[in-house]
Amino acid sequence: MPAPHALTPRLALLLTLPPLLWAGNAVVGRLAVGAAPPVALNAARWLLALLILAPLARGVWRDWGALRTRWRYLSVLGLLGMGSYNALQYGALHTSTPLNVTLIAASMPAWMLAVGALVYGVRPHANHVVGALASLVGVALVISGGQWQRLAELRFVTGDLLMLAAVVCWAFYSWLLVRPPASMRTPQRPDWDWAAFLFAQCLFGVAWCTVASGVEYALTGAQWHWSPALAATVLYIAIGPSIIAYRCWGLGVATVGPAVAALFGNLTPVFTAVMAAVWLGLPPTWYHIVAFILIAAGIVWSTRS
Repeated sequence: MPAPHALTPRLALLLTLPPLLWAGNAVVGRLAVGAAPPVALNAARWLLALLILAPLARGVWRDWGALRTRWRYLSVLGLLGMGSYNALQYGALHTSTPLNVTLIAASMPAWMLAVGALVYGVRPHANHVVGALASLVGVALVISGGQWQRLAELRFVTGDLLMLAAVVCWAFYSWLLVRPPASMRTPQRPDWDWAAFLFAQCLFGVAWCTVASGVEYALTGAQWHWSPALAATVLYIAIGPSIIAYRCWGLGVATVGPAVAALFGNLTPVFTAVMAAVWLGLPPTWYHIVAFILIAAGIVWSTRS
């Protein structure tokens, strides 16, 4: 595991923008409940992102052979990062709250460390472990409602379990970004910039999303109920939480590694609580505030040089 990385203003911005945008994604995803099927909403999100990225992905257009020879790796990235994580999150929001969803996502550092150790043989840095433990305590505090004895009686709703599955998918996705196969490392890596690489992922991600959306319709028959608000929601989640957030996340992960980047992801509940209080009338309680402090402390400790 890389040693703790000193924060710079640029790095802090790169790692703070994704949780801010993903917090908005959780809130508008909750607002879209009943107006759009969750899996189909995810498919529409990535299809629009694909169309926006297409004119920028010149590296892919120039060499389709590079895409064909790397389809296995790109297909897995598309499945985990786009086809699974986001669809599971939107599904979770049907039975769970935006704040609960993002707080369950705060267990991400522990999953990052576990995947790195078990799959890639990467020994965690001591500071990363301390930061992850602080985040987990914060998550447990919120889930228990500030009453620790309730943990023994805890029963997860379906949405919470879906979000936990999403978190595991994202942990594997992030490690695949920093531990790609030889064909995606210099000197074999194609001449792709960030837009081309994200476009390549989207091609496969949209394919997975489309199949999943078809299954969703066959099982539920869920319909879209279009309105100006829903159209604005799709536009926002295609540009902000998708293109901008994924670009910043990729840069941040490449700089500090998945474990530290995941701790910044835990800022998402902070932003979600503020947005939910304003837009959904769901104000945070005292234990939410304490959990946020623990999450922030974990970030500070993990990034000490």
